[in-house]
Amino acid sequence: MSSFQSQYGIRLSRELPEGMKWEEFRDLLVGIAPDTALGRIVSVRAEDRKEYLENFTPEQHRIRNEWKSKHAEFIKNHTTKEQMDAQLDAMKMAFMRMAGLGGD
Repeated sequence: MSSFQSQYGIRLSRELPEGMKWEEFRDLLVGIAPDTALGRIVSVRAEDRKEYLENFTPEQHRIRNEWKSKHAEFIKNHTTKEQMDAQLDAMKMAFMRMAGLGGD
């Protein structure tokens, strides 16, 4: 059963061809609860807290690692060196400001 069906009672295969607007779909997607299948996958992919990661099952680690690899590959293929350098410079300046070293 899809997360949309279990949470909203909506079968996307029927709703989308009938004209569900993108904005409505987006709002429903943003509201997907963590106790749905999609919500659980999203929470596994997004988890960064060490105390939670230590208790992940092998399957949860697999899901998270696959997502991180795909995301890193996407960034690599869609980010220019100039964009990456600008991001790194911004991080450097933020750390310098946090350390009281100016950075302005």
